[in-house]
Amino acid sequence: MCGRSDSDGGELEAVAAKRRPGSRARAAALPAPASHAPVAQAIARAAPSGRSLLIGLTLLALGLLAYAAARQTSLFAIRRIELAGAPPQVAAQVRRTVAGFRGSSLVALDGADLIRRIEDVPTVYAARYDRAFPHTLRIVLRPEEPVAVLRRGLDSWLVSARGRVVERLRPRSLLGLPRVWVPAATQVELGQILAPVSGGVAARALEPLVHARFPARIATVTLAHDELAFQLASGVELRLGRPEDLRLKLAIARRIVTTLPSQTQYVDVSVPARPVAGTNPQVSTGG
Repeated sequence: MCGRSDSDGGELEAVAAKRRPGSRARAAALPAPASHAPVAQAIARAAPSGRSLLIGLTLLALGLLAYAAARQTSLFAIRRIELAGAPPQVAAQVRRTVAGFRGSSLVALDGADLIRRIEDVPTVYAARYDRAFPHTLRIVLRPEEPVAVLRRGLDSWLVSARGRVVERLRPRSLLGLPRVWVPAATQVELGQILAPVSGGVAARALEPLVHARFPARIATVTLAHDELAFQLASGVELRLGRPEDLRLKLAIARRIVTTLPSQTQYVDVSVPARPVAGTNPQVSTGG
């Protein structure tokens, strides 16, 4: 029995001895824990130093102080206002409007407020500005394009191509411009855009002629039952029909009116493909 026990113990030791090398091999095969030291070192190298942070914050503070000083002091005060793009009368109106900006800071300038005030001037269609440091404000104007005289009884106003009332006129002013008549009860104010049936459509019908003069003088423009008509100074009525495709209709009329027989009383281009000229004003080809 004792001999067998000794023998068994020897066998166990032998088995254990055989297993130990494999266990060590498996342990050696396990990967070692990754080291985070290189990543931390890279982050440390990329992060700004305390000295760099201090310099950056100092420069930022100095920049903010300089900006605040420029807004509040006369360092960039507006001393000169230059206007371009408009006739002297319009420029004078705008100069009076923007006079209050003189002495204020170019840096603190509220551009939206400036443009709003300028475009509120009845004779100004649009404007843009530029800061010319250190002391100049430059403004480029686009004036309204006058096309007609609005008449309400004895009262007269100059009206632009977009139907804006730009100026009050004396009687019998600007006789070369077409007249647009409105009822006595029509409300008219400087700067307003006329309602379509209160002269707005009639005025806008003249917009295609702003830069392309019509070969015959237009005496009046009327809108009745949603149909436009130009009464020429010669007495001929130019019928345009509905206020659409006006550039095409006026281009056709331009070629016709210069060759009309003397007895012609109307020209109808309401249907551009079938223009008609005649002596009986009661006849119309309008669709």
